[in-house]
Amino acid sequence: MITLRFDMRSPDHGAPTTDLYAAAIEMCAWAETRGAVVAVLSEHHGAQDGHLPSPLLLASAIAARTDRLAILLAAVVIPFWDPVRLAEDISVLDNISKGRVCYAFGIGHRAEEYEHFGIDMRQRGRLADENLTLLLRLLKGEPVSRGGRCIRVTPRCVTPGGPMILVAGGSPAAVKRAARHGLGFVSQVNSPDLKQLYEAQCRAHGHEPGMTQFPDGSTPTTVFVADDVDRAWLELGPYLLHDAMAAAAYRHGDDSVASISRARSVDELRTTPGPYRVFSMDEATAHVRAGRGLQLLPLCGGLLPAVAWPYLERAATAVERARETVNHR
Repeated sequence: MITLRFDMRSPDHGAPTTDLYAAAIEMCAWAETRGAVVAVLSEHHGAQDGHLPSPLLLASAIAARTDRLAILLAAVVIPFWDPVRLAEDISVLDNISKGRVCYAFGIGHRAEEYEHFGIDMRQRGRLADENLTLLLRLLKGEPVSRGGRCIRVTPRCVTPGGPMILVAGGSPAAVKRAARHGLGFVSQVNSPDLKQLYEAQCRAHGHEPGMTQFPDGSTPTTVFVADDVDRAWLELGPYLLHDAMAAAAYRHGDDSVASISRARSVDELRTTPGPYRVFSMDEATAHVRAGRGLQLLPLCGGLLPAVAWPYLERAATAVERARETVNHR
C-alpha cells in the first residue's frame, strides 16, 4: 500500500512551483495503478516556501486525472473558510471526483496565518464550531435558514449527506468537537486518553464512535526507497532537512506531534529514529510484507521531479514484490 502526500513546498533551492504541481498530478495518475490508495493534501498560508494554500484546487486537478484514487485533505483549517463557499466547492468537487474526496478539519496553530486572514486567533474554537455546524447542514443538500436568509447549496453532493468529514487535532476540545457531531477523529498525538475521551463523548452525544486515526511513533511518515541508501541521503538530505525544519518551525517547540523531527542537520535526521526514512528495496519490501504501508512525500522539500520519480517507481516496485511474495505462499 502506498500513501502519497503533497504539501508543495518550493524553497529557493527547490524545483519551480509549476514543475511541482504538474508532477504531483502526474504522480497521482501513475501511482493509482501501482498500489497507491490515497493522496493526502495539507493546507498552510503565507509560508515562505509556498506551502499549498488551496488544497481543494489541487484535489480537483488530481480527481480529474484519476479514476479511483482516494483524496484526503488534512487538515483544512475551517476558521479560514466561509462555510457557504466551502460547501459549494466541496459539492462540486464531490461531483468531479464521484465521491473520492474526504476532509479532516482542524483549527490551525500558526498565529501568522490568523494574521494573514485578519481573524482573531482567540476566536478560533468558536469559529470552528459555527462553521462546521453550518457546513454539515449545507452538505446535506437541503435549504438552511440562517440570519433571516435562505441558503441552498447546489449541485447536491454525489455522496448522500455529503462526503466523509473528520476532525483533526490533538486536544480535548478537538475530540469533543468531533464527538458532538458524530464525526471521526484524526489525532496528531498518540494519546490513549484522547481516544478514551473521544469514545466516551461520542456515546454521551448519542453517537457510536467513528473512524479514528492515532499516530504510531515508530512508523515513518516520509519514506523514500533507494537502491543505494548512502547515495540517496546525499541526494535527498537537504530537501528532507528543509521539510523537517519548516514543519518543526510551525510548531514553535511543540514536540507532541508524531510527524515532527527536531533534527538540525542531515546526519541527525538520518541517525535519529523518526518520521524521515530512506529504505533499501529489501527493507521497503519487508515493510509492506509486514502489513505496513509506504507513506511517501515524493516531492519533499521541493525535490526536483526528475530526481523524485525513480524513488516513487522503486516504492511501487517494492509493493509489487511484496504482493508477489504473498501470492506465492
